[in-house]
Amino acid sequence: MVEYALNHAWLVPLLPVLSFVLIVFLTRPLKMKRLSSFIAVAAMFGSFVIATAIAIGVFSNHEFIEKSMTYSIRWFGMEGLNINVGVMLDPTSAMMIFMVTMVATLIFIYSTGYMKGDPRYSTFFAYLSLFGGSMLGLVISSNLLQMFVFWELVGLCSYLLIGFYNYKVSAREAAKKAFITTRVGDFGLLLGMLFLQIKFGTLELAELAEVVPMFESLGVSAGMLTLMVVLLFLGPIAKSGQFPLHVWLPDAMEGPTPVSALIHAATMVVAGVYLVGRILFLFVQVPTAMTVVAFIGAFTAIFAAIIAITQREIKRILAYSTVSQLGYMMLALGVGSLAASMFHMWTHAFFKALMFLAAGSVLHALHDKADVWEMGGLIKKMPITGWTFVIGGLAIAGIPPFAGFWSKDEILLVTWEWAQHGHAIGYLLFAFAAITAFLTAFYIWRLIFLAFFGEENPENHPHESPLNMTIPLIILAVMATVSGLVGTPWANVWGEWIHYGEVHHADPSYILMLMSVVLGLAGIGLAYVLYHKDANRVWVKEFARKYPALYNLSYRKFYVDEFYAWFTKIFVDGTAKVAYWFDIYIVDGIVNGLAALTRGSGGALRYIQTGKLQTYALVFFLAVLVISVVLTLGKADTIALLGGVR
Repeated sequence: MVEYALNHAWLVPLLPVLSFVLIVFLTRPLKMKRLSSFIAVAAMFGSFVIATAIAIGVFSNHEFIEKSMTYSIRWFGMEGLNINVGVMLDPTSAMMIFMVTMVATLIFIYSTGYMKGDPRYSTFFAYLSLFGGSMLGLVISSNLLQMFVFWELVGLCSYLLIGFYNYKVSAREAAKKAFITTRVGDFGLLLGMLFLQIKFGTLELAELAEVVPMFESLGVSAGMLTLMVVLLFLGPIAKSGQFPLHVWLPDAMEGPTPVSALIHAATMVVAGVYLVGRILFLFVQVPTAMTVVAFIGAFTAIFAAIIAITQREIKRILAYSTVSQLGYMMLALGVGSLAASMFHMWTHAFFKALMFLAAGSVLHALHDKADVWEMGGLIKKMPITGWTFVIGGLAIAGIPPFAGFWSKDEILLVTWEWAQHGHAIGYLLFAFAAITAFLTAFYIWRLIFLAFFGEENPENHPHESPLNMTIPLIILAVMATVSGLVGTPWANVWGEWIHYGEVHHADPSYILMLMSVVLGLAGIGLAYVLYHKDANRVWVKEFARKYPALYNLSYRKFYVDEFYAWFTKIFVDGTAKVAYWFDIYIVDGIVNGLAALTRGSGGALRYIQTGKLQTYALVFFLAVLVISVVLTLGKADTIALLGGVR
């Protein structure tokens, strides 16, 4: 089974894609809703089984640490350009397909309960299947062009799923916002790939990893390589919601909750981080670019965390949490640690999927009431949902032994070591990361205390969700508890397998561990005092009253959306108006003027075309007379005759 799976890894993305085809052309037209969901779940579970076998095969063979398993076929080729379609398996891709298929399978099962009764039930599972298949295809791609194809398919599916409730204006606008924003980054990514192909003659990941370090000998200047890196990074900035192209991600909450969970935990947004990790060999050749990646990641982390502390909608809080955690992952890549970044991606997938699905359970029970200030005491009526969410909250807050503690501690450690190796900005980035750890614990537990504890809202009549929704929560809660144990400082199995360059063998820093725990507990403690102990939230309301500017700065998301709206109105719309005027009055004016001139000339010439022979004879006679006079008198006399000067 294992050997078969390794040689047929292409089945992992293919099964969900086949599910999409079957639902679209068979079960949906025949209105076989239950069969649609069964096919989707079965296909993704099949991919999970194959992915598990691949992971066993990879992680039981040390040869994969040094050399990936790549096989491909020629798609098309010409002189100077060969395009292959292939599969690349190594510890990183094996981890990713296992994680994506596991989380996706649980979300698919959850969706059978959450989407029950929706008139577009079959369509939803068709989109979801294509979404999962596209992400899996991206993960195992052996070259950048193939990755880009699946990258765009992921973007298309996100557009369809975010705007799934297309009868809502907000959903349609959110879908367009996501599609357009990510296209900005994708344009840069495509340009970067074109430069890579032109300068290095290949887009194969394995070949690029060998030739890029020798870029100077190949006639590629440092400036050109920097340009390539910057262009390539634009794609991940947009896709992974990094500042300033993060604005689409919180609005993506307009889609169904399972979509939010899939986007934020295992697909789309992690694709950007994964791409940077895949081409880290390119980024390390440009130290300035690495610093930029680290800074953008750290700034995004603290920026989104500050916004999250004042948001009221449960899914929007989690959305900004995702933006912040993605910043953590980018920070780790910027300081050169593939292991720390992928480790946090691994743990984040489980606790974030858990919290989104638990939030969906709450919305399902409260008939889509999303304001956490209007909840309260839900854990009494929804114990499974409530306590699993608490586990997710402990994990993301970085409380041991939950998963998030180990991965977040690893990021803090590698950032601190990077700073000590002569990168002065590293200390600032470490401070950003540490403050973010505190804020993360605070805003998540603010949510927990407001929604699940305290007094019940008599207007609410919550009830626990059915088993097909709660069982995935329990499984994810277990993973959010134990998944971090593979990367503890004392038995760092993770770092042995997934790394770039030398294996990281640093001794555990108990001071950093203690600091991380203290920051997490401090955030939880502050949330407890402000939002639970103070039942009327007097201190919070007083702060908002005394410092409205600070409160509004966070609540209005630093007015970034307003800035984009202003920029669009002034510059984009203004440019469009100028272009319209130029097109109408200049381009069309020239064309219409030439047409009028032609039409007038034709009208004038029409008068000499009378159709009368005597007129033509007269004209002919006069022409002969003029020619004869000229020939007789000569040029000079003719001019004088006409009144000119000799």
